[in-house]
Amino acid sequence: QVQLVESGGGLVQAGGSLRLSCAASGRTFSTYAMGWFRQAPGKEREFAAAISWSGGRTYYADSVKGRFTISRDNAKNTVYLQMNSLKPEDTAVYYCAARRDIVRLATSVDEYADWGRGTQVTVSS
Repeated sequence: QVQLVESGGGLVQAGGSLRLSCAASGRTFSTYAMGWFRQAPGKEREFAAAISWSGGRTYYADSVKGRFTISRDNAKNTVYLQMNSLKPEDTAVYYCAARRDIVRLATSVDEYADWGRGTQVTVSS
Protein backbone atom coordinates (compact mmCIF):
# COMPACT_ATOMS: atom_id res chain seq x y z
CA GLN A 1 0.00 0.00 0.00
CA VAL A 2 1.16 3.53 -0.72
CA GLN A 3 -0.13 6.85 0.60
CA LEU A 4 -0.57 9.63 -1.95
CA VAL A 5 -0.86 13.40 -1.53
CA GLU A 6 -1.61 15.70 -4.46
CA SER A 7 -0.70 19.37 -4.70
CA GLY A 8 -0.41 22.14 -7.26
CA GLY A 9 -4.04 22.75 -8.12
CA GLY A 10 -5.55 26.20 -8.36
CA LEU A 11 -7.37 28.75 -10.49
CA VAL A 12 -5.98 29.53 -13.94
CA GLN A 13 -7.26 31.28 -17.05
CA ALA A 14 -7.99 29.36 -20.21
CA GLY A 15 -4.79 28.80 -22.16
CA GLY A 16 -2.69 28.76 -19.01
CA SER A 17 -0.65 26.01 -17.38
CA LEU A 18 -0.43 24.19 -14.08
CA ARG A 19 1.80 21.42 -12.78
CA LEU A 20 0.33 18.94 -10.36
CA SER A 21 2.49 16.86 -8.06
CA CYS A 22 1.70 13.65 -6.23
CA ALA A 23 4.00 12.66 -3.38
CA ALA A 24 4.00 9.01 -2.40
CA SER A 25 5.09 7.36 0.79
CA GLY A 26 6.71 3.96 0.95
CA ARG A 27 9.91 2.36 -0.24
CA THR A 28 8.33 0.46 -3.11
CA PHE A 29 7.10 3.44 -5.15
CA SER A 30 9.20 2.40 -8.12
CA THR A 31 7.23 -0.83 -8.47
CA TYR A 32 3.95 1.03 -8.97
CA ALA A 33 2.41 2.22 -12.19
CA MET A 34 0.78 5.59 -11.57
CA GLY A 35 -2.24 7.33 -13.02
CA TRP A 36 -3.98 10.68 -12.95
CA PHE A 37 -7.76 10.82 -13.00
CA ARG A 38 -10.19 13.71 -12.77
CA GLN A 39 -13.76 14.22 -11.69
CA ALA A 40 -15.91 17.17 -12.66
CA PRO A 41 -19.06 18.06 -10.68
CA GLY A 42 -21.89 15.69 -11.46
CA LYS A 43 -19.69 13.44 -13.58
CA GLU A 44 -17.91 10.15 -13.08
CA ARG A 45 -14.22 9.98 -12.37
CA GLU A 46 -12.34 9.66 -15.65
CA PHE A 47 -8.87 8.63 -16.72
CA ALA A 48 -6.42 11.32 -17.82
CA ALA A 49 -2.92 9.82 -17.97
CA ALA A 50 -0.80 6.88 -16.82
CA ILE A 51 2.89 6.13 -16.52
CA SER A 52 4.81 2.90 -16.08
CA TRP A 53 6.98 2.11 -13.08
CA SER A 54 10.14 3.22 -14.87
CA GLY A 55 8.61 6.20 -16.62
CA GLY A 56 9.43 4.69 -19.97
CA ARG A 57 5.83 4.27 -21.08
CA THR A 58 2.96 6.72 -20.90
CA TYR A 59 -0.64 6.74 -22.05
CA TYR A 60 -3.16 9.56 -22.32
CA ALA A 61 -6.87 10.04 -22.75
CA ASP A 62 -7.72 11.59 -26.09
CA SER A 63 -9.13 14.63 -24.31
CA VAL A 64 -5.72 15.60 -22.88
CA LYS A 65 -3.30 14.16 -25.44
CA GLY A 66 -0.88 16.77 -26.72
CA ARG A 67 -1.64 19.15 -23.82
CA PHE A 68 -0.82 17.15 -20.68
CA THR A 69 2.42 15.36 -19.83
CA ILE A 70 2.82 12.79 -17.07
CA SER A 71 6.25 12.13 -15.60
CA ARG A 72 7.80 10.69 -12.46
CA ASP A 73 10.91 10.95 -10.33
CA ASN A 74 11.37 7.69 -8.44
CA ALA A 75 14.21 9.15 -6.39
CA LYS A 76 11.72 11.68 -4.99
CA ASN A 77 8.73 9.31 -4.88
CA THR A 78 6.77 11.82 -6.93
CA VAL A 79 4.66 11.80 -10.07
CA TYR A 80 3.77 14.95 -11.98
CA LEU A 81 1.12 16.11 -14.40
CA GLN A 82 2.11 19.11 -16.50
CA MET A 83 -1.04 20.66 -17.93
CA ASN A 84 -0.75 23.19 -20.75
CA SER A 85 -3.31 24.95 -22.95
CA LEU A 86 -5.92 24.45 -20.26
CA LYS A 87 -9.58 24.69 -21.16
CA PRO A 88 -12.65 25.36 -18.99
CA GLU A 89 -13.68 21.75 -19.54
CA ASP A 90 -10.51 20.66 -17.72
CA THR A 91 -12.04 21.99 -14.51
CA ALA A 92 -12.22 19.09 -12.04
CA VAL A 93 -10.74 17.55 -8.94
CA TYR A 94 -7.60 15.74 -10.01
CA TYR A 95 -6.58 12.52 -8.28
CA CYS A 96 -3.43 10.47 -8.50
CA ALA A 97 -3.62 6.73 -8.12
CA ALA A 98 -1.20 3.83 -7.75
CA ARG A 99 -1.32 0.34 -9.16
CA ARG A 100 1.14 -2.39 -8.16
CA ASP A 101 2.04 -3.47 -11.65
CA ILE A 102 5.27 -3.28 -13.61
CA VAL A 103 3.79 -4.42 -16.91
CA ARG A 104 0.43 -2.91 -17.78
CA LEU A 105 -0.81 0.67 -17.93
CA ALA A 106 -4.40 0.73 -16.70
CA THR A 107 -7.11 3.27 -17.50
CA SER A 108 -9.98 2.08 -15.31
CA VAL A 109 -10.72 3.43 -11.82
CA ASP A 110 -11.30 -0.11 -10.57
CA GLU A 111 -7.77 -1.15 -11.50
CA TYR A 112 -6.07 1.23 -9.08
CA ALA A 113 -5.89 0.32 -5.40
CA ASP A 114 -4.50 3.46 -3.79
CA TRP A 115 -5.76 7.01 -4.20
CA GLY A 116 -4.96 10.49 -3.02
CA ARG A 117 -7.57 12.93 -1.77
CA GLY A 118 -7.42 15.13 -4.84
CA THR A 119 -6.57 18.70 -5.76
CA GLN A 120 -8.97 21.18 -7.35
CA VAL A 121 -8.19 22.64 -10.77
CA THR A 122 -10.42 25.45 -12.00
CA VAL A 123 -10.01 26.95 -15.46
CA SER A 124 -11.82 30.21 -16.11
CA SER A 125 -12.92 31.28 -19.57
